[in-house]
Amino acid sequence: MLHTYPSFPSRYVPPRTVHVYLPRLYSTHTNQSFPVIYLHDGQNLFDPATSFSGVDWAVHEALEKLVQHGRAQPAILVGICNTPQRRAEYFPQKAFALLINDALRAHIISNYGSPCGDRYLQFIVTELKPFIDSSYRTLPDPAHTAIMGSSMGGLISLYALCEYPLVFGSAACLSTHWPAGDGVMIHYLQSALPKPHSHRLYFDHGTETLDASYDLFQRQVDNLLRTRGYLEGKNWITRRFPGHEHSERAWRSRVHIPLEFLLHP
Repeated sequence: MLHTYPSFPSRYVPPRTVHVYLPRLYSTHTNQSFPVIYLHDGQNLFDPATSFSGVDWAVHEALEKLVQHGRAQPAILVGICNTPQRRAEYFPQKAFALLINDALRAHIISNYGSPCGDRYLQFIVTELKPFIDSSYRTLPDPAHTAIMGSSMGGLISLYALCEYPLVFGSAACLSTHWPAGDGVMIHYLQSALPKPHSHRLYFDHGTETLDASYDLFQRQVDNLLRTRGYLEGKNWITRRFPGHEHSERAWRSRVHIPLEFLLHP
């Protein structure tokens, strides 16, 4: 069941459409509460007719198949649609503040807009999440609250985990756009990465189109995770997909993998 809230209001960012997918068991298990995954680029998740590429992630279908085979817990999926300010909203603001190269800062503002990731996360944490938790049967604690996105959506998902470690317990970052700000997010992570005992991280990338430039950055992130005590295969996974390009089609083909990682029963 998909509930849609057009023009969801906010004090921090422009209004946008929010989709809420309720798992099949929601209507039959009326005493049960469910984990929640917040996902960016909501128009690309559930319906090919609204996806900018004409291909959706079919994330709800992938989840129901996992649940059917006992490979994932049922969960509520909250798809947050983007706006024309997408790149500015998805740019981690405190990472941008670390840039000392004035030319690079000016380039980002010119091409992305003035970064406002902090305001976007305030919208999710202080406005959207309380609405979801009060309107639906959720498990609101960090262990059952995840955030997920691709490309710039991967960056802001990781930033959300770092900035709000008591809200989000896990993040899935597909084809994370590390080159934004010449990899400044990696600099930010050196002091902001949350402790591994209570957080889980998933990363992946392909090898074609934009994804071809991600491997070197991702290796640096992987090395940082190891030094900070994250255990690969336990509370952290990085996957490389040869031949996959930077597209909804590619993310659709592998979205079941991060879903299983986030929701493993």
